[in-house]
Amino acid sequence: MKTKTVNLLKTDNIIKIGKEELLSSALSKLASSHDAAFVFNDEKKTEFAGLINPYFCLIKSSLPANTKVSHCLFHPPKIYTNSSISKVAQSMNDSKIHYLPVFNEQEVLLGIISARRMLTALQDSQVFKVTIESIIKQNKRPLAIVNENDSISTAVNLFKKTKLSKLIVVNKEGRLKGLLSYYDLINFLITPKHKEQRGDKVGGKTNFNLQKISNFSKTYILTLIKTDTMDMALKMIIEKKIGSVVIIDQDRKPVGIITTKDFLTLIIRTEKQKIVEITEKNLSKYNHFIVKRFFQNLKKIVYKLPNIIKAKLFVSENKHGGLYRVVLSLFPKKGSIKVIS
Repeated sequence: MKTKTVNLLKTDNIIKIGKEELLSSALSKLASSHDAAFVFNDEKKTEFAGLINPYFCLIKSSLPANTKVSHCLFHPPKIYTNSSISKVAQSMNDSKIHYLPVFNEQEVLLGIISARRMLTALQDSQVFKVTIESIIKQNKRPLAIVNENDSISTAVNLFKKTKLSKLIVVNKEGRLKGLLSYYDLINFLITPKHKEQRGDKVGGKTNFNLQKISNFSKTYILTLIKTDTMDMALKMIIEKKIGSVVIIDQDRKPVGIITTKDFLTLIIRTEKQKIVEITEKNLSKYNHFIVKRFFQNLKKIVYKLPNIIKAKLFVSENKHGGLYRVVLSLFPKKGSIKVIS
């Protein structure tokens, strides 16, 4: 990836707020579940304190609307101008926030980097020219599906249980009808309970939780099929300025969903695939299979080592399986190569 973090820096139109602002006011300024408002200690908005995000304030913590921003700050991963694109993508996926602050070496906030800006710059990359089906198989995550006639309380409980920001809405035949985003419910969830809300009348009072999901879900949905490619999905998301594409079968039943997280994961995997290499010599067919399984586990371990940028594994077999030689070389960011044999 030749694109550099410093070239993707955004310095204008950043949502900036003070620590004394209320959570309800801060969240009303956001545009999606993964959006963020940047909080500052001073009136000039130069001393960065943290950020506010719907996931951490409502899905994970369920904070009341009148909470002061200073009491619900999230301290995001620090991104620097020399951070790799892979590092940025990993931080966004880990934090579930698609807008992160960027600092220089003196810890001065220079601006922010967004997932959409990064993916727009990388949209022509070969990394996205893979089938959607291959991504769905790798994810192995169950779809979060609700019926259009289910109540909002059912959806809210599923949001909190799965920690997801979007639910797929279907009819009684299981066909796609819409998408429900947690962001679509924010204005109702943070409204004080004594105020009237849209919903069914129960005992003379409006009850938002009993409303049908169909009253809030969006029916304009981007769809593709499994044999389409990820770059097609990315192009749709960028052009339509929407966060996901639902994958359907011939009966219009959902079989998967592609979100920003999937594109970020592809960026991360591409960087990681260059880290670990293996060389085999004189291995039998059986031992090749054993070493292959070991190699897959080794890659997972190496990926978690923050200071290792590359690893080489050499395995040879002598005397018809009676003698083996294994050499593992670890390449750190700084310092000498470590060789284990």
